[in-house]
Amino acid sequence: MEIAIIAHDGKKADMVQFLNKNREFLIQEKIKLIATGTTGSKAESAGFKVKKMLSGPQGGDAQIAARVAEGKTKMVLFFKDPLSSHPHEADVNMLIRVCDVHNIPLATNEATAQLLLNGIRLF
Repeated sequence: MEIAIIAHDGKKADMVQFLNKNREFLIQEKIKLIATGTTGSKAESAGFKVKKMLSGPQGGDAQIAARVAEGKTKMVLFFKDPLSSHPHEADVNMLIRVCDVHNIPLATNEATAQLLLNGIRLF
């Protein structure tokens, strides 16, 4: 299963912490991670194998949205920072819309992301 990971700058450390907390499960389930560029680099530095797209502002969100539309990405974990403004908010909204159109689970915070991973365990 391919899962996309994305995190705004203020949430990248939280994403890495979340991945570390779920490392054993991600390895056991052979989860393939894809990520926007900087988030992917942070995850790689923590020892995860990640296929990196462009950074979010350079089109990485759009690349991930295309993979969702193609049926390749089955879940998106996007840790958004609600307290900061982001110049590429239109791209973020487009990704959320594509997930909704294609019925792909999308978590925008750690609590929801954990529920989604726990859901995989049930199947």
